[in-house]
Amino acid sequence: MFLEIDCDLIGVSRYHPARRMIIKNGTSGSASQALAAAADPAAMNPDNPFAEPSGLPYQLPPFDRIKVTDYQPAFLAGMAAQRLEFDAIARNPRAPTFANTVVALERSGRLLDRVATVFFNLNSSNGDEAMLAIETEMAPLLSAHSDAMHLNAALFARVDALYQQRTQLQLDPESLQLLERYHSQFVRAGAQLSDADKSQLRRLNAQLSSLTTQFRQNVLKSSRDGAVVVEHESELQGLSAPQIVAAADAACSRGLTGKWLIALQNTTMQPALGELHCRALRQRIYQASIARAVGGASDNTAIIAQVVRLRAQRARLLGYPNHAAYVLRDETAGDAKAVDAMLRQIAGAALHGATQRAAQLQQLIDAQCAAARRDSFTLQPWDWDYYSEQLRKATYDFDVAQVRPYFELNRVLYDGLFHVAHELHGLTFQERFDLPLYQHDARLFEVFDADGAPLALFLADYYARDNKQGGAWMNSFVTQSRLLDLKPVVVNNLNISPPPAGAPTLLSFDEVRTLFHEFGHALHGMLSSVEYPLLSGTNVPRDFVEYPSQYNEMWARDPSVLANFARHYASGEPMPQALLDKVLAAQNFDQAYQTTEYIEAAAIDQSWHQIEAREAPAADQVMSFEAAALKTNGLTCGAVPPRYHSPYFLHIFSGGYSAGYYAYLWSEVLARDTGAWLMRRGGLTRANGDTLREKILSRGRTEDPQKLFQQFYGGPPDIEPLLEYRGLTGSSAP
Repeated sequence: MFLEIDCDLIGVSRYHPARRMIIKNGTSGSASQALAAAADPAAMNPDNPFAEPSGLPYQLPPFDRIKVTDYQPAFLAGMAAQRLEFDAIARNPRAPTFANTVVALERSGRLLDRVATVFFNLNSSNGDEAMLAIETEMAPLLSAHSDAMHLNAALFARVDALYQQRTQLQLDPESLQLLERYHSQFVRAGAQLSDADKSQLRRLNAQLSSLTTQFRQNVLKSSRDGAVVVEHESELQGLSAPQIVAAADAACSRGLTGKWLIALQNTTMQPALGELHCRALRQRIYQASIARAVGGASDNTAIIAQVVRLRAQRARLLGYPNHAAYVLRDETAGDAKAVDAMLRQIAGAALHGATQRAAQLQQLIDAQCAAARRDSFTLQPWDWDYYSEQLRKATYDFDVAQVRPYFELNRVLYDGLFHVAHELHGLTFQERFDLPLYQHDARLFEVFDADGAPLALFLADYYARDNKQGGAWMNSFVTQSRLLDLKPVVVNNLNISPPPAGAPTLLSFDEVRTLFHEFGHALHGMLSSVEYPLLSGTNVPRDFVEYPSQYNEMWARDPSVLANFARHYASGEPMPQALLDKVLAAQNFDQAYQTTEYIEAAAIDQSWHQIEAREAPAADQVMSFEAAALKTNGLTCGAVPPRYHSPYFLHIFSGGYSAGYYAYLWSEVLARDTGAWLMRRGGLTRANGDTLREKILSRGRTEDPQKLFQQFYGGPPDIEPLLEYRGLTGSSAP
């Protein structure tokens, strides 16, 4: 199963116009005027909690002191302060040096970093209407601020002068990489354009900034409003008693006493579809999912049409044939041909396996309908998970209800995630209760290195709530940097349904894998050991950032690790060996389906972003464009919908994965090669962990990611371990 982070957050651990440029947009007249009006950094109240660095350990934000009214003045003061820093660097009468230009840029923007990091983290995990309003207000201002750096001719001239003489500067490898990254980002942001083209670029960027912000907010609202209300408990047959209680609690929290609420997650398919016996309710849930942000007040189809057109226009202005070419030039893949080839290489086996599985499920439906003497029906998307779960249960002789009692959250955390981190890297974790948090059920751990030295803080925010964005992701509140003397503060967010009061949190195996996946990102951030924040931790290409998280998933299915944490929550007894063997044997079950739904979404992404502006459809043609893209790519499989349809595809229309959703599969090739490397060398050992840390996890982007991988692995990536891991190497896929 593909486990995904939220596209808005990973890798954007401090706000800086050069920091991956997720908010990389332009200015409009009103934005420029607002920035000018906020030109005095001293206008912010000195009591504002962002005014000075936090005095808490690791500079943990003072969550208990932060109010919604603190954000806007801190944003304005932070932008104004950094504008003064930019101007001072650009107007420095001394000749440009690495220290007075590039390092000065790295040191700039500390106030803006503090407020933006907290705001964008909490707006996704703990936001409200007031914060959404601030986001809408700040988006064009932050866009104007980004352009103030990247389109500043004098500032670019200094960076360019250093870049042109880089071989004579005798910089250490990390400093040379930093200089090259700055130069690349300036050029990609339009620094070499004419004044007229810069003005056009600002207009395009300003529009994109507002549109992508509105897209995200529309998805949040439509997902919240699209939750399915159930009137009769009998419709919920198939769910466990705790799940039914949780649905009642969710309804009650919205004032729907006596009813039940099925909330929607980010993806097309919803968790309850595999368990609910009531086909009519399954269909309602599925149709509510795919109807999000299509029509009504939260319609995203017009936004998609505009975003695609504007991105294509911007790419052409910057010298690229389309947006995909622009994006992929800065990724490990390099170009669209490489991405398309990789997708095609895997799509055939995946689609063949999914088609075979669909035939099996149809046979199961026909047999059950015949036994019950009722008319059969054709397999539909809302049927797949339900009948697939029956087939899996029959094949491997166990069901999800048997497994959950052995995956209690706290035990998975301590005896799974933390155990692996200790065995590989020597890390230890101590929960702290003396520091403030923004949410009562979030948790905070101090992390110590193998020698006992303080290393990082790790926040765990695992439970779903109405004001939390769906999905799972990692981000940083503080990014590691020796230059700034900062140790990392990282957070993992999931959306696990909270249990009834007093009950344990029992997980599905998919949720266990998600925990391991996101913790892989967390380790990438916590084990970073670099000088410069631009190159730190997860600030790497999108098709590389998923690599550490995806090989960390392998430990969730490693027999020795599973045996360590798979214990009954009440008795402490280990999972019976026979059941453990079945769980492991079933890991590749339905991989063909999961791979197909992912590749469908990746193909949709590439289709949107490999077109020219003149080819962008009108709003009323958005869904037909998507359907045509799937057909053109040979991915029409009626019962297997794409993991995301375009109107709620946050990764590509609001976050940092436009033309980059393929990254999960590209990274997984590296991850499965790494898994094979680990197993050849003894698996879970400190020697292996030390090598991973030295050559990958501590390095950030201090060297080209392809070189980092090849130096670690000893050669180029090989796709065979991925196909084997997913069970796609035989004549039929499981």
